[in-house]
Amino acid sequence: MDPIYLDHAATTPIDPKVLDVMTEAYKKVIGNASSIHSFGRAARKVVDDARSVIARSIGAREREIVFTSGGTEGDNMALIGAALARRKNGKHIITTRVEHHAVFRTCEYLASLGFDVDYLNVDRTGRISIADLKKKLRDDTILVSVMYGNNEVGTIQPIREIAHLLAPHQALFHTDAVQAFGTVDIDVKDTPIDLLTMTGHKIGGPKGIGFIYIRDGVSLVSVAHGGDQERKRRAGTQNVPAIAGLGKAVELVREHLPERIAAYLGERRLLLKTLDEEHVRYQVNGNSDHFLPQVLNLYFPGTNVETLLTKLDLAGVAVSSGSACTAGSVEPSHVLNAMFGNGAPETKSSLRISFGRGLTPDQIRQAGKIIATSVNELVSL
Repeated sequence: MDPIYLDHAATTPIDPKVLDVMTEAYKKVIGNASSIHSFGRAARKVVDDARSVIARSIGAREREIVFTSGGTEGDNMALIGAALARRKNGKHIITTRVEHHAVFRTCEYLASLGFDVDYLNVDRTGRISIADLKKKLRDDTILVSVMYGNNEVGTIQPIREIAHLLAPHQALFHTDAVQAFGTVDIDVKDTPIDLLTMTGHKIGGPKGIGFIYIRDGVSLVSVAHGGDQERKRRAGTQNVPAIAGLGKAVELVREHLPERIAAYLGERRLLLKTLDEEHVRYQVNGNSDHFLPQVLNLYFPGTNVETLLTKLDLAGVAVSSGSACTAGSVEPSHVLNAMFGNGAPETKSSLRISFGRGLTPDQIRQAGKIIATSVNELVSL
């Protein structure tokens, strides 16, 4: 059988329509977008058109969108740039224990510079408490960073409530929307977010391109020094074909947002139904009311996740786990540790299954049966 790709939360295949736009740009747009001649103006138009599409997609102004190389650079720009720009107002930063490493490790770096970082705990569904945030908020808090939707378990945080809580406070509010963008309707006018980051390759766009939304009036210290591109906020020649591809990818996901959400929810239900029919014992990790439709994290009691991943890969099903292997040693997911406690069974026996464009019901059913067979074989050992 053909392999079945169920790891779209890691990266997605590029949409053919996006590839067409990028190919056209590579062929015809040869100028530098900073040049004033006709070739440069043609490149600038491609960049400006993409910026316009992206700004409209989240209710922002075009000048509030800055292109980056992706989510990691965007998170670094937001956190380091904001912390350094506002350190005269305080050195207190709040984030959560379930952030992506692009935020988590940047906060560790800021702590090494003398900033005071507080980490919000989450409940067993992966959600923070607004009451806990209120307790940790101080007069000298300058930045709060809470991811929109978790990349491992799919839990969506109370972003609107956080944004409105912080609106009268001096602290800037940053959210890593890398996993949420494309399946959540984001509006920065309705939800007063100050800084938002995303990346193209999670939505059928190219790798190596993303953007950061910077609300008007928010100042960041630049972490890249060089030319005056992106209104002097991000130095470096713009990657015109990739920006064109990102603009097209954003346009496509916005046009088909309801259909995408419905499709992923349908695939989620079908896979769980298949597991039930195959009499598999499992538990859904995450929040049953607030979750990303494309991310499904499952705990299979009595299994070893590394062995299970190997069996599934050999059987032609690509999924992932909350564990990272480094030099042969297994480090449990910090997200699952935060939810269930260090050493909990869920941290050793959970898989992440993530849905995306192009999957068929037959593939979902087939994958469900293969997962069921593999789990039941391991449990019976």
